[in-house]
Amino acid sequence: MRKIKMLIGLWFFFLLIQEVQAQSKDFPVLVWEEDFNSGKQPSKAFWNYEIGKGQNGWGNKEKQYYTGRPDNVRIENGHLIIRAQKEAYMGSKYTSARITTQGKKEFKYARVEVRAKLPGGKGLWPAIWMLGSNFKEVGWPACGEIDIMEYVGFNPGVVHATMHTPSSHGASKNSKKIKIRDAENAFHVYSMEKTDKEIKFYVDDQLFYTYSPKVKDSSTWPYEQNNFLILNVAVGGNWGGKKGIDDRIFPQQMEVDYVRVYQKQ
Repeated sequence: MRKIKMLIGLWFFFLLIQEVQAQSKDFPVLVWEEDFNSGKQPSKAFWNYEIGKGQNGWGNKEKQYYTGRPDNVRIENGHLIIRAQKEAYMGSKYTSARITTQGKKEFKYARVEVRAKLPGGKGLWPAIWMLGSNFKEVGWPACGEIDIMEYVGFNPGVVHATMHTPSSHGASKNSKKIKIRDAENAFHVYSMEKTDKEIKFYVDDQLFYTYSPKVKDSSTWPYEQNNFLILNVAVGGNWGGKKGIDDRIFPQQMEVDYVRVYQKQ
């Protein structure tokens, strides 16, 4: 009986491996990997540091001031650290960091993986997301936004993936969520696969959302260009601060183990 149970277990493990491989078959070639194993801060060859409050709190009424200081963004023990702190700085009560690959690493059709552990607490709003490379020319939401992972501290253990397009933006109807109870205590792989037909979202290779509108035009599918990656931890804002900010939680940090991008060639 014990041997039978073992064989059944091995069979299910084999099926799981096959499923994971099937999910990645469209993008077999690793074209970029950032493992944060060198340097003291993210390399400027790949990353831009967005500094300041941004207009209207980066369009979301966020409360932090983004900096490029090691206090807020650094590499430590092979991980990228984005740290949100409560401190008076440049007219703000909080600091954090936001880095992008705009103009340096951009991809059209690809699988993007980010292995991360998320910060927790009411008022925090960490995100792993993408914008179209035409952002400066056409603005938002015409450039399209792909939220691979968003997390709001007032709703612990729930991860969201959302699409923002001219036809649905802001509190978008094109959104799904998945329960990841230990998102704040363990690393998970947050992934997105984009083809010319659909965009899929995974956590630890578990598919939980597919965006594929019946009609694809500039209103529903503003994705016929490259996208760049953004990593940040916001404080407050229209969504993150919906139930206030608990100042007792600080400091908090998002840890990123790696970023990997796969394509067909």
